[in-house]
Amino acid sequence: MRSPMAPEPHELSTRARIRAAAIDRFARDGFGVGVRAIADDAGVSAASVIKTFGSKEALRAACDAYVFRTVREAKRDVLAEPGAPGAFLGQLARIDEYRPLVGYVLRSIQDGGPHAAEFVDHMVADALEYIAEGVAAGTIVPSRDEEARARYLMGAVFGAIMLDGLRPGAAANPGDGMLRAIEHTALPALELMTEGFLTDRALLDTYLEYMPDPPEGGGDTA
Repeated sequence: MRSPMAPEPHELSTRARIRAAAIDRFARDGFGVGVRAIADDAGVSAASVIKTFGSKEALRAACDAYVFRTVREAKRDVLAEPGAPGAFLGQLARIDEYRPLVGYVLRSIQDGGPHAAEFVDHMVADALEYIAEGVAAGTIVPSRDEEARARYLMGAVFGAIMLDGLRPGAAANPGDGMLRAIEHTALPALELMTEGFLTDRALLDTYLEYMPDPPEGGGDTA
């Protein structure tokens, strides 16, 4: 499996190197960082960054697109393909390679504003695609409201990492605390996803009766 930060074969190495440097620098220092700092990290001139991408805004858009694609592919490998446990172990073995991408996602969400909202909407749309593939493959239970579930799961995952960053001694870079956050959250998250939390569905049935127009579907029936 290709490293998430490695250049793709069809891309120019300079473009891929600048993009990787930008993702890492934006994750560490935020989106106010200057083009010169990114250029220095990539080993090119600031003029080369602008020549390659056109503008800092276009560079950020390219970073967004790359992060969306990489997250989507990684999730699809684990959730929608046969032999998912093996793929999951493979992802765990390479988890540190995802540090800049996770930091970039967290920084994008923390940045707030219209761009953050669009960023989250795009990630939800991607999540709906690979969740649907998982449902079709029989690896994921269907939901009565797939979009609501996707947003909840995204909030749970990234919210947990952000909360872990509030612990004493947490790293300033959102991505640097990722390994520690995963150590603290992976077990309870996987327990909830695979074994559930409540021993019966009484609360769900009560809530569905309370709803004026409850959605149909879900993983089972009453």
